[in-house]
Amino acid sequence: MKGSSSHRIGCNLLWLVPGVVGGSEEYTVGILRAWVRQAHRFPDLELVLFVNQRFPARYPDLVRDLRCIVAPVSGRSKPLRVAAESTWLAWRSRREQVALVHHMGGTMPACRTAPGVLTIHDLQPWDLPQNFGWTKRAYLRVAVPRSARAAVAIVTLSSWAGRDVARQLAVDPARITTVPPDLPRCPEPATPAGTVLSAYDLVGRPFVLYPAITYPHKNHATLLRAFALAVRSDPAPVLVLTAGSGPAEPDCRRLIGELGIGPQVRRTYRVPSDHLDVLYREATALAFPSRYEGFGLPVIEAMSRGCPVLASDAGALAEVIGDGGELLPPDDVEAWAGAIRRVLDDEPFRAELSRRARSRASTFERSDSPHRLAEVYRRAIAAARGGAR
Repeated sequence: MKGSSSHRIGCNLLWLVPGVVGGSEEYTVGILRAWVRQAHRFPDLELVLFVNQRFPARYPDLVRDLRCIVAPVSGRSKPLRVAAESTWLAWRSRREQVALVHHMGGTMPACRTAPGVLTIHDLQPWDLPQNFGWTKRAYLRVAVPRSARAAVAIVTLSSWAGRDVARQLAVDPARITTVPPDLPRCPEPATPAGTVLSAYDLVGRPFVLYPAITYPHKNHATLLRAFALAVRSDPAPVLVLTAGSGPAEPDCRRLIGELGIGPQVRRTYRVPSDHLDVLYREATALAFPSRYEGFGLPVIEAMSRGCPVLASDAGALAEVIGDGGELLPPDDVEAWAGAIRRVLDDEPFRAELSRRARSRASTFERSDSPHRLAEVYRRAIAAARGGAR
């Protein structure tokens, strides 16, 4: 995939610390892998990845298939990363003669040597400011609007997020393009289901899955309370909580103890992708009570595998799920408990949810996200050249 082409596009991934940045990592890596699969369609465009020191070990396939330049920062220190973007990245962008830099993490550095395309995943600091410390909130309140004004084009993951950006940042909607996550067709799991279920003590047990870092907006507390209510007289079902530890982790651990559901909760933390694939396929249901999502990629991943979905009606989730799952108010514990109990008990209901899930997910398999992104790049290059005259 490496080689010369008419226009070189730099991708700023200095912010992408594997295992730390949540859904934005999954979205970005998925888009890049889709680009690799379809690069023959875009002979006029070549991607060059600017990454931190932790990226190559986690994503050797992208390092192999795309030109990858490693910055002298790990990405863990935000001040060092921000400084590197305005110095090292600006210098390397000029040296590599890129036509554009796609800043895929929500902000652009103040010092740039090439026009920028900006991906804004969501505006959570505006909509849920209580989830952020003062320093981070103040930084984003300055950096994101400044970046949006300077960007030649803006990418969002959903129409809902695009409308939010246009409204709250006073951005012309014509500058915003929706590029949903790429959803390749699912191959059969690489690891036998029995092996994965045994690893997490799930053989023969119905289970509800929630793959989300314990950030406050992911709303694990509502799910824990609802699950405890739904299974109070049934010791068989299990709640499986995957993904990394976030700021709400101590509160979740404390609540599990208070509710007395420890034996029925599996806190696996991050699991291998082939294990998560099996968990999606074998789960009785996916429960996704998040209070805020710019898209909600795990929901579509689950639906594509026929997993029945229970999700909140917050943020972009209603747009993404459509009629492919059951939508619930994010903080209504009794409604969630009732839905969990029904999906555990009602086999025809589960089968109908599974059918609806696959049907809805198929629309994303046809979304052709790499082509949309290529068109953004071409228009942005033309606009940048026009502005330079």
